[in-house]
Amino acid sequence: MIAPDLEVSVPDDLGRVHFIGIGGSGMSGIAQMFHQRGITVTGSDRAHSHTVESLRARGIDVQIGHEPLAVREANTVVVTGALWQDNPEYRWAIEHEILVIHRSVALNWLLRGTRVISVAGAHGKTTSTGMIVTALRGVNRDPSFVNGGVIANLGASWGTGGDDEFVIEADESDGSFLLYPTAIGLITNIDTDHLDHYGSAEAFDDAFVTFANQCSERVVVSGDDPTLRRLASRITTPIVTFGETEGVDFRVTHIASSSSGVVATVSHLGQDVELRLSIAGAHNAVNAVGAIAVLVQLGVPLGEAANAMHDFAGTGRRFELHDTVRGVRVYDDYAHHPREVRAALATARSVVGTGRVIAIHQPHLFSRTRDMAADFAHEYESGADFTVVLDVYGAREDPIPGVTGALVSEAYVDPLKVSYCPDWSDAARVAAQHARDGDIIMTLSCGDVYRIIPQVLTELDLS
Repeated sequence: MIAPDLEVSVPDDLGRVHFIGIGGSGMSGIAQMFHQRGITVTGSDRAHSHTVESLRARGIDVQIGHEPLAVREANTVVVTGALWQDNPEYRWAIEHEILVIHRSVALNWLLRGTRVISVAGAHGKTTSTGMIVTALRGVNRDPSFVNGGVIANLGASWGTGGDDEFVIEADESDGSFLLYPTAIGLITNIDTDHLDHYGSAEAFDDAFVTFANQCSERVVVSGDDPTLRRLASRITTPIVTFGETEGVDFRVTHIASSSSGVVATVSHLGQDVELRLSIAGAHNAVNAVGAIAVLVQLGVPLGEAANAMHDFAGTGRRFELHDTVRGVRVYDDYAHHPREVRAALATARSVVGTGRVIAIHQPHLFSRTRDMAADFAHEYESGADFTVVLDVYGAREDPIPGVTGALVSEAYVDPLKVSYCPDWSDAARVAAQHARDGDIIMTLSCGDVYRIIPQVLTELDLS
C-alpha cells in the first residue's frame, strides 16, 4: 500500500500525466477530467475492462500490464493507495525522480478555485454524493463532481460542470479527506474502521473532527450517530444535523420502504414536505435527508430539494440488479462492513416479498475479517436465509496467518445457514441450488465478488 503524501508540492503545470491503475473507479474519472482540460494523459492497468475501452475511446493511451516503459515520457505519475510499492512503473518513477502524487492530490489539483462540497463518512458516501449531484442537476445547477461509483441516471462517476460548485466523495480510509478545501461537508456517520491506517479508534474519530473543523462554511452531520453526538462539542464549524432523531435540524419520519422505492416526510423549521425515492431501502431515506440538508445550505428551497431526489436512480454496485433467471433476481452490493451488510440485507428483505435472501459474502481485508468475523456472521445469520462465504479479498494487505473466510462461517450459531466455499465454481453452484422462484441472490463486498455473477447466472440456468 502507498500512503498519500498530503504535503507534497504540486506545480501548476503537471506536464504529461500517467495514471497507474487508470481503470479504477476513482482514477478513471480524474484522468478523464485531466484529459478534458487539455492535459496529455496516459495510463496503465492490469487487465482489459469496459472502463479501459471507454478511456481509449476518448483518446487516452492505456497500456495493459505494468512496464517501466509506460512512464518514461511522463512528467507526473498518479497512483492509488491500493498500489503495491514493488510496482515496476512506480519504482521506475521514484528512481528517476519523476513527481509521483496520490490520486487524492490529483483530485485536489482539480478542485482549485471551486466551492467544494465533500461527502465523508463510514457508510453511504457514494449514494449521498450521487443524490446531491442528481438533485443539483434537477434544480438547474451544473456542478462538477467525482464520485466513487457510477450515478445511474447520469451514467457517469464524474462530470465537469459550468458552476463553481464541485461535489466529491471524500475517502477517509487513508486520511486523504483531510486534504480537500471543503466549504460544506457532510458526515453520514462514523463507524470505526481502517485501523490499519489510523492505529486506534481515537485517531479515527480525531480525523473526522479535523475534517469537520476544516469546513469553511458548514458541516452537516448525522444526529442519529452516537459517535458524532459525542464528538459534537469538539467541532467548531457551524453544525447542521439530520436524521430520524427528534430535535435534529432536518428530520425524516414516517419512512415506508417497498420494492418500488421509499416514501417519507422531511421536516425543517416547521415545514413538512414529502420525500419520494425511486430506490429501495429505508436507510436511503436517511441518506436523502442528509443530502437535502446540504442542498438547503446551497440555497435550494426545501421542497425543491426533496422533489429533486426522486430522479436519483442509484449508483453502481449499490443494490444493483444484474439479471433474473428462472424467477431468481441476482443483485450486487458494495457492502463490506457489518453495518453496511445489515442495511443491504434489510433492503433485499423489503424487496423480496415472500421469497428468501441468499447472500454471497466475500470478506474484504484480512485485518477486518480477523477483527469483525463474529459481527459479519451475526448480520448475515440474522438478515439472510442462507449465506455462501468466499475467501478473503486482501486488497492492499498481505495475508494474515489463519485468517480466511472460514472465520465467518465458523462464527455462525446455526451451521446449516452457511457454507464456506473458497472455490468460486462451488460457491456459484451452492448459491444457485439453494435458490428458488421469487428469491434474491446477492453478492456483497467491495472486492471483485461481482465477477462471480456470470457463474451464478449460468448455474441458475442449469439447475
